[in-house]
Amino acid sequence: MAADRLTMEKIYLARDRLVGIARRTPLDYSTTFSKVTGNSVYLKLENMQKTGSFKIRGAYNKVMSLGGEDRDLGVIAASAGNHAQGVAYAAAMAGIRCTVVMPAGAPISKVMATQGYGAEVVLAGGGYDEAYQMARKLQSKSGAVFVHGFNDLDVVAGQATIALELLEELPDVEAVLVPVGGGGLLAGIAFALKEIKPSVRVIGVQAEGAPSMYCSYIEGGLRKVRGAGTFADGIAVREPGDITFALIKQCVDEFVIVDDEEIASAILMLLERSKIVVEGAGAVGLAALIHNKTTLENVKTAVVLSGGNIDVNTLSIIIERGLAKTGRYVRLRTIVTDRPGSLLKLLSVVAEAGANVISVTHDRIKQEIPLKQAEVELTLETRNKEHIEQVIACLTTAGYVPEIFS
Repeated sequence: MAADRLTMEKIYLARDRLVGIARRTPLDYSTTFSKVTGNSVYLKLENMQKTGSFKIRGAYNKVMSLGGEDRDLGVIAASAGNHAQGVAYAAAMAGIRCTVVMPAGAPISKVMATQGYGAEVVLAGGGYDEAYQMARKLQSKSGAVFVHGFNDLDVVAGQATIALELLEELPDVEAVLVPVGGGGLLAGIAFALKEIKPSVRVIGVQAEGAPSMYCSYIEGGLRKVRGAGTFADGIAVREPGDITFALIKQCVDEFVIVDDEEIASAILMLLERSKIVVEGAGAVGLAALIHNKTTLENVKTAVVLSGGNIDVNTLSIIIERGLAKTGRYVRLRTIVTDRPGSLLKLLSVVAEAGANVISVTHDRIKQEIPLKQAEVELTLETRNKEHIEQVIACLTTAGYVPEIFS
């Protein structure tokens, strides 16, 4: 077995190590997304994986590949959250010390989950790359084994086991869309697919706000981007790995990017239509498909939903913005006379227009408002954008001057 390159033997060994550890996640046919996209769409639900993402596969394979002396030194890693949990869990199973450096702004849920698996968490920097630099500094002092989040052959081999499951469950798959950050997931899946079934079209998908691997792929050499401006923190990597890039350049057929609005809409559609919760990184593949970033048509397509560890506050914002964008949630303000019955009259007009009142704010002391008048802010649940226009028309007819605000 070649030590300096990825082989199918390494991937099969990783699969054997993961028996009883990583879940064989469902491959779910989606009628909804098949109709929306004009393809036969199957969702590989790694958001249902142990620790909430695919990362346990690579992390566990790496940790279990270590010899006795390395285990005695413990392990250290840098991660925005999912790799952190995977390494922490693997270290706990192996009974070895574990330190994880996470960005200072990492979701609290991911920090707590990592600590819950027994790891020491150090918060440093504003993103993955700063956390990585700190982890390397700590490693140089402690001598612990560094478990890289993506640029490691044992980690890549672990992620590649997803491809084995895909081909066993859907042997006639024609295309696979895979999220990309540093490239470990895409490199592993693409390599295994091309080795077993070269005809499968492999498409990498990255967030527009952190397009390091996309730029590297398009320009033909490793590229580092200045910033990582995306809420998909799991793939917000400014510099991809050289190991993963070489595999991706060799095995990936197409590479596309999606913006945060497109990612958010995919999260919302998965939640509402399929009752599936995914994080930003996990939704990019589906976002590319439903927003026509690829030329796939009438193709049997698998989409890897790589993780489900989304911060609940982020999810709340996505839901509210998504509802507002589709006209199912609106905030209006208007002026009423400050006397008994005025608010009731306003709300009666809203009720007659068929809107549901979620909240009301009545302000009679705002400096810009004339005496004997009050500003009323309404948060309404509506059916669609046309319904909002109907509500505004009814209020205008009743003598109000309504204004939409955010």
